[in-house]
Amino acid sequence: MSATSLPHVFDVEQQQFEADVLQASLSTPVLVDFWATWCEPCKTLGPMLEKLAAEYNGAFRLGKVDVDTQQELAGMFGIKSIPTVVLVKDGQVLDGFTGALPEGKLREFLSRHLQPLDAPAEEEAVANVDTETPAQAINRLQQAIAVEPGKAELKLELALALMQAGQTDAAEAELTALPANLATDTRALRLRSELELARAAANAPALTELQQRVEADGSDWAARDQLGVRLLLEGEPEAALEQFLTLLQKARDWNDGQAKKRLLAAFSTLDDTELVGRYRRKMASLLF
Repeated sequence: MSATSLPHVFDVEQQQFEADVLQASLSTPVLVDFWATWCEPCKTLGPMLEKLAAEYNGAFRLGKVDVDTQQELAGMFGIKSIPTVVLVKDGQVLDGFTGALPEGKLREFLSRHLQPLDAPAEEEAVANVDTETPAQAINRLQQAIAVEPGKAELKLELALALMQAGQTDAAEAELTALPANLATDTRALRLRSELELARAAANAPALTELQQRVEADGSDWAARDQLGVRLLLEGEPEAALEQFLTLLQKARDWNDGQAKKRLLAAFSTLDDTELVGRYRRKMASLLF
């Protein structure tokens, strides 16, 4: 059976490798199976991998590389024997193995990195996306984009789903590629603010360390700024806004007016209209 006729399984070719494997792995991991028609162990391993790809229901995609027809790809990966399987995630080789593992060992290998996605009940397949996990939404949207690649609205929805899944680099890539008419969409602007805050938190110290630094030195503006970001991302929006407001009050011009930027970014990510309105007024009273 051709790989293209199986769900979540596809044939990998040199020309499409970067798009179908490396780029695609930014949102969905790709398990790459190097095989050949004459390889007896491959005939055992291949069907088990295809079975697990179906069972995992889109948690990963299985890319099949025929080493006889795709010799450059096999050379690029330094394939010395087959079957060889590598797991590509976020554009990088994460793990792999050589030989036809038994099914139990295959499941153990996959479970170290992936969790199966539940297949929706047939009657729910069309609708209640509110109950989707981010991973399920990503899988659904990728399939929809494959059918309608010119529908930019789907790409914005994919960017939002990627952000919910914590895949910030992939979300930013999708956001950057949006056409101008969607780049100013309210959801896109909110996502841009969320990415900005996520980047700010990426290298920030732990919450307790930041709290200690601010308590020890109220003029440690960098610590106060990072504390606000941490509090916001950890579900304490009012405490976060207080930190940004204090920074605005005491060091308005610090770091090119960072406090005002943080407040505006926070406002665009919060759904509590009463809280946002209250702190907008406080910010305005300090600025004007």
